[in-house]
Amino acid sequence: MKNPKDLAVLLLRPFYGFKKKYPLASYITGRFLTMTVMLFLLGLAIFGLMELAPGDIVNQVMMQQLMGGAGDRAGSTERNFTGEQAAAQRRELGLDQPFYAQYFRWLRQVILHRDLGLSLISRAPVSFLISSRLFNSVLLNLVSLVLITFFSFLLGVYFSTKAGTPADLAVTFFALVLHAFPGILLLILLQLFASLTGLFPVTAYPVFPFSDAPARFVFSYAHHVFLPLLSAFLGGIGGTLRMIRATMLDQLGQPYITSLRSRGISEWRIYFSHAFRNTLNPFITGSANMLAGLFSGSLILEIIFAYPGIGRLMYEAVLQEDINLVLSNIMFISFLVLLGMVISDVCLALVDPRIRYGKE
Repeated sequence: MKNPKDLAVLLLRPFYGFKKKYPLASYITGRFLTMTVMLFLLGLAIFGLMELAPGDIVNQVMMQQLMGGAGDRAGSTERNFTGEQAAAQRRELGLDQPFYAQYFRWLRQVILHRDLGLSLISRAPVSFLISSRLFNSVLLNLVSLVLITFFSFLLGVYFSTKAGTPADLAVTFFALVLHAFPGILLLILLQLFASLTGLFPVTAYPVFPFSDAPARFVFSYAHHVFLPLLSAFLGGIGGTLRMIRATMLDQLGQPYITSLRSRGISEWRIYFSHAFRNTLNPFITGSANMLAGLFSGSLILEIIFAYPGIGRLMYEAVLQEDINLVLSNIMFISFLVLLGMVISDVCLALVDPRIRYGKE
């Protein structure tokens, strides 16, 4: 081999051949590889940030034990014993090692044994704690996403046909207000509304389990979760509605729309068979960001409305500096968000062939 450039071309030739023969499969594979690298770097960054935080979980546990002890026992023997016990506890949990060593040990345990470890506070399996809260968070965010998508398309397409009318100006103004309104303030206002009127519960989850009365639980859950769903819906529909309306207006002003109208094609077909299809690309791209926003915003929502989801679980784990639970929660939520972005990229590649062939 004459030079390294020829060697690189030879090594990359199978990749380019695979990409040329299977462009969609190559595109999907590349996105999943990118997602894996991002998750790896994210986990390393989380361990590093937790290392920079003052104190650790052993300090908290020992402080609770000292404050809960009877009497004022401040002798040197007691302090030495407590210090030795804390050092032994750190060695047992592996907290005396550098953060990258802790991370690679956790990563090896997850990959080889499919075990997320134990919570350092409750000593319960992390996988059990996450699975017990996962369904609640996914259900809340998926219902919010479906409602936002349906009403955004419905209202965005309709008011794009009424551009410039008083109704269109009013809806556009309120959509802008909702888009700019602080989400946490909206949650607090809805919480105050529930507290003052008594029409809705101040918590977002029934006080009895599903197994006791399934039918009653469903109605009670819908009643409890109405205000959190309303806050997520109002927080997301403003920006999405404005985007779809603007994209539809841009498409309706294109020359091909004029050509279709000159051929006598009905307005219904022009809107939904031609202009509407071209609004899918920006919406699919924005839906991944919207899903990420819903999951990140649900943390505050779950805290304010006492909703038992993984966002609230992560908040409690951060306060207690439970590194295993914090890392697993953040990695799992990040995996869901990145998976949503990968799915949106795949949908874009299916809708627009230029993307999977690497063209603009």
